[in-house]
Amino acid sequence: MTNGLLVMKFGGTSMGSAERICVAADICREQRALRPVLAVVSAMAGVTDLLLNTLRHAEGGDETHIETNVEQLLERHLDTCEELGIGEKAGAGVRDLIADFERLANGMLMLGDRPPRSVDEAIAIGERLTALMLSEYLESKGIAARAINGADVIVTDGVFGNATPIMEATRQKAREAVKPLLEAGTIPVVTGFNGATVDGRPTTLGRGGSDFSASILAAALDASELWIWTDVDGIMSADPRLVKDARVLEAVTYSEAAELAYNGAKVLHPRTLAPLADRQIPVWSKNSFHREHPGTRIVSKVEAPPGPRAVTSMANVALISLEPASAAVSGTRLMARALEALAEANAEVLALTSSSYRQSFCFLVRKEELAAAMKSLESDLALELTHGYLKPIDVDENVGLLAVVGEGMHGTPGLAGRIFSAISKEDVNIIAIAQGSSELTISVVVHRDGLERAIRAVHKECR
Repeated sequence: MTNGLLVMKFGGTSMGSAERICVAADICREQRALRPVLAVVSAMAGVTDLLLNTLRHAEGGDETHIETNVEQLLERHLDTCEELGIGEKAGAGVRDLIADFERLANGMLMLGDRPPRSVDEAIAIGERLTALMLSEYLESKGIAARAINGADVIVTDGVFGNATPIMEATRQKAREAVKPLLEAGTIPVVTGFNGATVDGRPTTLGRGGSDFSASILAAALDASELWIWTDVDGIMSADPRLVKDARVLEAVTYSEAAELAYNGAKVLHPRTLAPLADRQIPVWSKNSFHREHPGTRIVSKVEAPPGPRAVTSMANVALISLEPASAAVSGTRLMARALEALAEANAEVLALTSSSYRQSFCFLVRKEELAAAMKSLESDLALELTHGYLKPIDVDENVGLLAVVGEGMHGTPGLAGRIFSAISKEDVNIIAIAQGSSELTISVVVHRDGLERAIRAVHKECR
């Protein structure tokens, strides 16, 4: 039976060494004694970056770098297998998977290109390696386990690099491939981050992909809970590196967690929460390095006093400003076209503000998406820019985003004034302000050099 199914996702740091894999296995063993368990794993910490780095060098024709990186990849995973005592059992599988990666990298070397489909297939090797190691280690301890490639279970659309699941097809595949294992008492160890199209082409799920994989499977299998194991005690009221008295929140709502993630907090990606909220599956954010800590529970409703729950921030952002050169130009139409251009570039708009008279507006994007965003904007608005209907697009990279989040902020009088006063007392200039109609989040754009002071001031004011 799969009643009471617990899905657990182990992040890169929780799978980052033989010692951490042993801890993950021990957690699986403890929970499997109580109920059915499914594990979802990330690649070892740093491995996905190494794989991507290798593919970039392959595209650039750098054969030496491919060889060096592949050797590093092989050595790290074989050494880990030896430390786990599964070198003989898992070594051949590790070599085969890394050989597959090397084949794909050498194909890109010959092409001088990185086809998105091939990239997705190649970088999923990191998770396939950890799934193999964890399942073999569990087996070596007498615990039935099976490594499963997420591409064999999670069905997605064909947007390579940022695919979206097709839930009904995934539910059917999960019933066929995973449910029998659970009913037999076996722990399926599924690769996070990856899936495949209906016709079997490999895809990846984008930012926060392994968490997303876990939530997709939890929803598809009607799990009772999802536990996300990371290297922090839970969701905090602020970044503890910036705010000394930041505290772990006992519980937050799905909406609060999504807003915190969207605005820079290292919690579940917003997409991760959608399948869970739809089915009211509770989530726990836990620390595999501090297992006795209860963590943070994410549910649909939380009893909390009025006001903010947490302050989060993003420093690696850029503010793009557009202004018509003439009042005859429709700012609304211009904004619509600009947003469409950003959508074409797959750039997320973190905040947007506009003025009523001058028809100017600005929006905040992540710096890693800035180049693609500007290329798309300049292409789509080339006519207006060439003929002077639109002033040159202005970009300010010396900014940061501060976001105050809490369901209890709705209808709380004077709150915005308190936040702005706290920031101004630190002599930090506010560049832009944005707030959604739900009043769940107040976003403030400030100069980068004042961001940390502003965070501490707002946290102190709202705690």
